[in-house]
Order: sequence, then structure tokens, then C-alpha cells
Amino acid sequence: MSDHAHHHGRSPAAPGFWRSRTGLVFLAFGAVAALYLLLEHTAHVFQWLPFGILLLCPLMHIFMHGSHGGHGGSDGPRPGGRS
Repeated sequence: MSDHAHHHGRSPAAPGFWRSRTGLVFLAFGAVAALYLLLEHTAHVFQWLPFGILLLCPLMHIFMHGSHGGHGGSDGPRPGGRS
């Protein structure tokens, strides 16, 4: 038996969007735009900062729920003998 039996002849997975050339260019332009906003329009950025912080709450709730099992589930049996 071969040491590479788990490979099944497939090519390695393509890198995700953020590690692709397009994603890296997008990140670079975003960093330049953010730096420009912070250096040239600081008053406008700080004016909207409280709303940005409030917006982070639902965004984190939506995008970070995949890291745990969701609501209502447990690994052990329920009290009362039912599972």
C-alpha cells in the first residue's frame, strides 16, 4: 500500500480568495484607502466610529457562529433521561 493512499489523485486545493493574487491586491488597495481616510479625513472617520462599533456586534454574531455548535445543543444526555 502506498503512503499517499489518502490523496486519491486529486490536485491540492486552490488557495482561498484572500491568499490569491486578486485578494492580495484588494487588501493592498483597502489598506491604502484606510490609511488615506485616517490621515486626511480623521474627523470624519471618528464621527462615524460609534456606528461602526455598533455595526460590528451583529456582523460578529452572524459570521462567528460557525465556530461553535449553535444554540440549544449539548453533548450529554438531557436531565430526565431523554436525549
